[in-house]
Amino acid sequence: MRSIQLSHMSVAALLAMASVTSAHAQQAGDTIVAIGAARVSPDLSLGALTSVGPFASAFNPVTAGAKASAGYAETLSFSVLRMFTNNVAVEISLGVPPTINVDVYLPSSSLSLSRAAKADVLTPAAVAKYLFLNPTDNFRPYAGLGLTYASFRNVRADTSNATLNLLAGTSSALSSSWAPVYNLGFIYNFTDRLSVNASVSYIPFKTDITFVGSGTTTTGSMDVNPTDYVVRIGYKF
Repeated sequence: MRSIQLSHMSVAALLAMASVTSAHAQQAGDTIVAIGAARVSPDLSLGALTSVGPFASAFNPVTAGAKASAGYAETLSFSVLRMFTNNVAVEISLGVPPTINVDVYLPSSSLSLSRAAKADVLTPAAVAKYLFLNPTDNFRPYAGLGLTYASFRNVRADTSNATLNLLAGTSSALSSSWAPVYNLGFIYNFTDRLSVNASVSYIPFKTDITFVGSGTTTTGSMDVNPTDYVVRIGYKF
């Protein structure tokens, strides 16, 4: 009797192991909702600035050769990934807009303006991904290509600085643009439903700058080109 019980237990154990081995992590028809953290690291390159208006003759020499830089910002990130086949998926992602602080250096006067301007950056994206390996594998690297509409909100210059107040004391604006998203990452499955998704994305895009000050309007362009590092915890439905 005992041997029969042990035999039944062994069969049950084998069936359990088989079910774990054959569990599908990501397969056609699955939807994975995820939340996590993102670090946005811009790589700014400021083009020539041109001023027109009553004080243009004073501003143009000052802003000649101006350079800009920005540190990273961190924020919450959300995504929904839909598997259309066992290997092809589309992910929609959106983050709480992080605030980017921009430092400006004016070579003409050797003046460094810390936190000269700031803006909230929105880069919601749709990315098509190809997941390598098989649905039964816990570790699945992927490559993706997508599109984002990069835009800026709450653009403001540090008007407490006299130079910046004259340059952009009335208003500041950064234009929006469509941009490609180049994406690499991996999904690691802890269980059939719970996973972690880690990725890095490069988003090359340019924005047009408009500063309106005391009777003078200054325009130019700036390459933003952020690299986004994201880690999210996902749950499969």
